Amino acid sequence: MCIFDDDFYITEKMLKVHPWLLTDKLVVKPDQLIKRRGKSGLLLLNADWQQVKEWVKERCGKEIQVDKVAGVLKTFLVEPFVPHPSHTEYYININSVRDGDYILFTHEGGIEVGDVDAKALKLLIEVNKPLPTCQEIKDTLLINVPDSKKDVLVDFISRLYAVYVDLHFTYLEINPLVVLDPVPGEDVPKIYYLDLAAKLDQTAEFEAGPKWAIARAPKSVGIPDIYGTTKSAKSQIDQGPPMEFPAPFGRESTKEEAYIQELDSKTGASLKLTILNKEGRIWTMVAGGGASVVYSDAIAALGFANELANYGEYSGAPTETQTYEYAKTILDLMTRQSVPDPKGKVLIIGGGIANFTNVAVTFKGLIRALQEFKKPLITHNVKIFVRRGGPNYQEGLRAMRQLGDDIGVEINVFGPETHITEIVPLALLGHGSGLDNDFNDKVDKTSNYFNDRLPETSYTTSKKSTEVNSDATVKSKENNSRPSTPIPDPRERMAYFENPTTQERPWYISFTKETRAFVYGMQARAVQGMLDFDYMCKREVPSVAAMIYPFGGSHLQKFYWGTKETLLNVFSNLEEAITKFPEVDTIVNFASSRSVYDSTSEFFKYSNQIKTIAIIAEGVPERYARKILHEAKEKNVLIIGPATVGGIKPGCFKIGNTGGMMDNIISSKLYRPGSVAYVSKSGGMSNELNNIISRTTNGVYDGVAIGGDRYPGSTFIDHLLRFENDPNCKILILLGEVGGVEEYRVCEAIKDGRIKKPLIAWCIGTCAMMFATEVQFGHAGAMAQSDLETANAKNSALRNAGAVVPETFEKLPLALHEVYQKLVSEGVIIPAPEPEVPKVPIDYSWAQELGLVRKPASFMSTICDDRGQELLYAGMRISDVFKENIGIGGVLSLLWFKRRLPDYACRFIEMILMLTADHGPAVSGAHNTIVTARAGKDLISSLCSGLLTIGDRFGGALDGAAEMFTSAYDKSLTPREFVNSMRRQNKLILGIGHKVKSRNNPDFRVEIIKDFAKKNFPSNKLLDYALAVEEITTAKKDSLILNLDGAIAVCFVDMLRESGAFSREEAEEYIKIGTLNGLFVLGRSIGFTGHYLDQRRLKQGLYRHPWDDISYLVPGVETGRTFVSQDKVIEKGV
Repeated sequence: MCIFDDDFYITEKMLKVHPWLLTDKLVVKPDQLIKRRGKSGLLLLNADWQQVKEWVKERCGKEIQVDKVAGVLKTFLVEPFVPHPSHTEYYININSVRDGDYILFTHEGGIEVGDVDAKALKLLIEVNKPLPTCQEIKDTLLINVPDSKKDVLVDFISRLYAVYVDLHFTYLEINPLVVLDPVPGEDVPKIYYLDLAAKLDQTAEFEAGPKWAIARAPKSVGIPDIYGTTKSAKSQIDQGPPMEFPAPFGRESTKEEAYIQELDSKTGASLKLTILNKEGRIWTMVAGGGASVVYSDAIAALGFANELANYGEYSGAPTETQTYEYAKTILDLMTRQSVPDPKGKVLIIGGGIANFTNVAVTFKGLIRALQEFKKPLITHNVKIFVRRGGPNYQEGLRAMRQLGDDIGVEINVFGPETHITEIVPLALLGHGSGLDNDFNDKVDKTSNYFNDRLPETSYTTSKKSTEVNSDATVKSKENNSRPSTPIPDPRERMAYFENPTTQERPWYISFTKETRAFVYGMQARAVQGMLDFDYMCKREVPSVAAMIYPFGGSHLQKFYWGTKETLLNVFSNLEEAITKFPEVDTIVNFASSRSVYDSTSEFFKYSNQIKTIAIIAEGVPERYARKILHEAKEKNVLIIGPATVGGIKPGCFKIGNTGGMMDNIISSKLYRPGSVAYVSKSGGMSNELNNIISRTTNGVYDGVAIGGDRYPGSTFIDHLLRFENDPNCKILILLGEVGGVEEYRVCEAIKDGRIKKPLIAWCIGTCAMMFATEVQFGHAGAMAQSDLETANAKNSALRNAGAVVPETFEKLPLALHEVYQKLVSEGVIIPAPEPEVPKVPIDYSWAQELGLVRKPASFMSTICDDRGQELLYAGMRISDVFKENIGIGGVLSLLWFKRRLPDYACRFIEMILMLTADHGPAVSGAHNTIVTARAGKDLISSLCSGLLTIGDRFGGALDGAAEMFTSAYDKSLTPREFVNSMRRQNKLILGIGHKVKSRNNPDFRVEIIKDFAKKNFPSNKLLDYALAVEEITTAKKDSLILNLDGAIAVCFVDMLRESGAFSREEAEEYIKIGTLNGLFVLGRSIGFTGHYLDQRRLKQGLYRHPWDDISYLVPGVETGRTFVSQDKVIEKGV
């Protein structure tokens, strides 16, 4: 095999490695995910090397049309030509489905293979079942193959399937597979696979990635590492380069897409970006995988698919920095054109109602990016439409609206009271859809709808419900009191619960008010959300019995139960939890995609008790997901997920973060049951369904998000049959999406009468048919593998089967309301009076974030802020600290002085630290450090012992010298008057005098300080004054020089006063509060640490001071330092 690419010269090197290129007949073809190359004239057979080169040169870098897709040819594959008769061509295909892996085989391969599904023989290898025997393979797949070739083909198929499984393939096709009869001298036929197409499961990269890397290593495929110097010499984490997942033919992978993909790989959030049309006028920035598809559908449905520039999503609570980088990338692409579009551009910042993402925090990142692109946005006449809901969305929308006023860009904001995609016609057509999606009685609202949605003000009910409230409730309203649970005595802070007795429930009911669960993983926020929901629903005991966290010992964790507190057990293993709580039958598994298979397999050991498992993690390898769902089926365990937010049974039980914050649960009326049950793939869209159902009917009865991965543990039909058999459920909703075929099982159930209740259905992803190239939507399973898997085909099938399928998703609320009203008029649904809206105390931290409460701070800090996504030093981002290379002096200026000082001042600070770092082992501080280190103490203790010696006699003269010289200078004393006044007071002049150095033996450290100050400082008034004092003092004694402490002190005062960075009052304050001593402490800490490390490195033992260096002046000591007994002393009368 030989590969051409845009480094065309590499082919000459290939000739040395593969001499067969010059001797054999060859085959050449593009290698860019192009299907049916032979029929498209992109295949050259039986050619020599010269012909291959000419053929490639004619096409390389040229745009070609393949079906409806145009793209540039860049990469070509050259192989030896294998002459063979047509009857030796076979076809083999391995593909994964929910029930296992199919092997398709036909004895007629090649370009004219035809309808493989119709003509191929098939063998299903079921999940968790033994592999077929050789005889079974022969009898099932090879009945049309000559006997002489069966054994070699059986061996090949067995090995091929082993590789398929081991490397986590999801699809593999070889056509043609050529099997030639043995030539004379050989015993067995030879196999050649002349063309191969395959797909890998990208979610399995954490496990199969090292094996993929080995397979891609140059030495593994007989290619020398010719890229080592020409491409990149970067070392790899595995034995070969990492797997690259290329974009489909016709859509080039851009550096921006690669950048977002890199960001995505480094976070637990989800960041996706696909450029569809870089010249497009409509750009989107959508939160949520399902929501991103819905917005693309809405844009395409209005006829603007050709102007849609991108597809993408950000979800899973990305940080402020991540959303900033994501938004900045899109805004840069959007405003890159040199000539603005005369129609202007539209940016749709959309999203569903978030479950746990703090909308205001993520919007901070978007706002930063929009502020940076203020001018380009205005230049390109960009109009921005925002729709969002979820935690703290009010503050996020307020900030976005304010931003529009600040930067002069039109920004229109909408909350969850607006249908999720209503901003699309507003943005593109200039008017709304005209569909009224809120069909309930309107409630009184203030003019500011943001405030209406605040937790304290959003608990409104319809007029009809208020009329049936009890007298007590009416009375409480007259007294302006809240008809909620009485506030408990603060002395009764704890709530305790007994293990309840549970009752058996019908198979179609998954959750009741008695359902209890274990939460696997340290997910305190999710647990608290479940407990708040329980309290709101007036459950007698919490739904969470305990948490399981294998990485810590068993302990108790504190949570809130209303206004009280309660303790939940945290166990390190499941066995202990099962023993303690035998009534628990549900587990919410928050394990990561890497470990979720192992943890779930452990849960199955207790399937006699555990009957429902919710798997939250997304990105579970497909092979493991199938193993989980099949083992669950064998053990009669319901699996919800993977890649799910969970589900909710209003008034009874909710899984994890389902339903979002309490204000959303209340506004969607999830605290009591309604009549409508839904099943959705998307977790984010399940919140939208909660919102839609609460506005168009009497509310949700049950809701499940089965998860967006290709193989969810339970399917649409599993839950719809539950709802069908539940007499309290009256209306069914199915929200499917492009990819998969599970919706067709629902069609069959409607046709054969298993589903009789009204079913409103819609599959999102209808826009996929309008794109020229394949697009991987937000969920792993959201891509059509065939025409049957398209959203349009499934919507049509559901409509033909008898489901109510609206024309668009935007009309789903209207269709639902019509069905609801019909059932009400027929008496099938009897609306119940709206109960009193429950109240749940809001957490203090969340209330503070919403701006609802305040309290005085215990501490104040003005130098550093670690609350955001990036550390701030006096307002400067830590990344900018390094970008601008401000150094240690610059960092110190920020943290000590709260401002950037001039470069010379920063260098001076660094010079002080270097000059004061050490002065040998004999000084008191270093001596103490050494003695402590030799006593076996740790670094901190040794360093502290040295630092504690710093004071007026050692090192502490810096502050005193600065104050002394400054005071004299400010009093306008002449140097001589200053010296005389100090002599009269019998005071030493701090900063003057040295034990060793003198005028004739100067201290070079002082000379360095003076030279730097004179060359760089704007003025040296106090230094000049101190040098004049030195002239007087050295006239008396040669060693009374300006020492290092004095030089640093006076120069530092000159820096404070003359740099222009400080007022006179600020400069005086910094002198008084110990700044100079701080510099000495910081500098000398470097030396003390060095002495400590030196002693430990030398392995010095305990220090004991020698006796002959101590004068023992104690009673009874005689000449010669001899001792006498006490008796002798008494005798002598001493």
